[in-house]
Amino acid sequence: MAGRVSRRVLAAVTALGLAIGLGACAPEPDRVDIGVDQVDGALPSDLTTQMQELTQTAMTSIGASGAIVSVSVPWSGEWTAGVGTSGVGGPKVDPSMTFKAVNATRPMTCDLLYALVEKGTVKLDDTIGKWLDSYPGESTVTLAQLCDSTSGIHGYLNEIFSRVLTVPERVWNPRELVAYGLGQPASFAPGARFGESDTGYVLLGLVLERASGQSLDELYDEYVFQPLGMGSTSVPMGVGGGDRLKGSYLDSGEDGKPNCKAPLDMTDLTSSVGSSAAGAVSTVSDLSTYVRALAVGARPYDTDQRFEGAPPISDSLPTWFTAKGGAYQGGSLVGQYGSLPGYMVAAFADRQTGMSVVVVLNDSRASSNVARLLAWQLAALASKAPAADGRTAPEVGLPWTVESLGEELAGYAICGG
Repeated sequence: MAGRVSRRVLAAVTALGLAIGLGACAPEPDRVDIGVDQVDGALPSDLTTQMQELTQTAMTSIGASGAIVSVSVPWSGEWTAGVGTSGVGGPKVDPSMTFKAVNATRPMTCDLLYALVEKGTVKLDDTIGKWLDSYPGESTVTLAQLCDSTSGIHGYLNEIFSRVLTVPERVWNPRELVAYGLGQPASFAPGARFGESDTGYVLLGLVLERASGQSLDELYDEYVFQPLGMGSTSVPMGVGGGDRLKGSYLDSGEDGKPNCKAPLDMTDLTSSVGSSAAGAVSTVSDLSTYVRALAVGARPYDTDQRFEGAPPISDSLPTWFTAKGGAYQGGSLVGQYGSLPGYMVAAFADRQTGMSVVVVLNDSRASSNVARLLAWQLAALASKAPAADGRTAPEVGLPWTVESLGEELAGYAICGG
């Protein structure tokens, strides 16, 4: 009897060891070459001086103490800089600091959808009801509509915002976030138009986990982070690792206006409040690599269909400002922007050249349009960068100027100079 038990134990241990060994030897995804021929050198100093001035102007307008910026121009050079301090009176911003990448998470979640479509696991026109029976009211919404933000599903963040500010360390279950969004009436009929929905991206994450039998962590690592070498990026439940840029949110003064001298420390806000809609933690270096790959279609699952026929954001905005596939398109740029308490972020790249701009500002009280407009100002400057020796500057025509965006950006200012 004892001998038989010992053999069983030995067999079990051997099987476990074999499984662990096989897991350890499992091949990692192939590294993707994004195919952008980047000049190895710095952008001209007169150009980066202008970029730093624009960044400081945006910071001052919203009460941010710090910013991190990355501008990569393939034919000319690169500029990556930390501007200001990490928190009021804190250390100088280091460009390698991590931060919440907020809405840049959304195209990453759509990446998972397109990767699983390419694999044959799901289809774009699959409905929520095919994979989840917990949401009968939304059962006919398709996975493509969740990714494209055309589902009409109400957002959740406004419903929990006061609690997020009060208890930033709370860990949120994604199903709870979805419940807050679905507890509100739909904004419009599925497919009728574009309308941002953080609930939709969290719901898409739940569907993809169910369909693949893998966790979101595993899916992001397999299809997004590892192939692009994004070693500093994750979608944690907590606040993420690394040397973090301190984030803040301006509290209201007695007059109800933002108190620009008394920011709330929101650095430790959990990423769980963003989940698969806004939960990524990253660096500007990783986001620059990511948005370039997204723009030029470098991954095996990338397809032109993802961005084709993108609808305008609204009737009141220019027709060249569109959205589809988890990303915004402004002229030839594609990317994302947005905010969570503590940070506002914008990351865009040119679909023809791979030129990229990433911006993070460490305060979020103002409209996240500030981050987008700053990124687009920097892109306008970058598009005119002179060619390095032996290179030729391409024609990059953007439908705006630094000056025109400056006027618009000034309208979002909440703090004085």
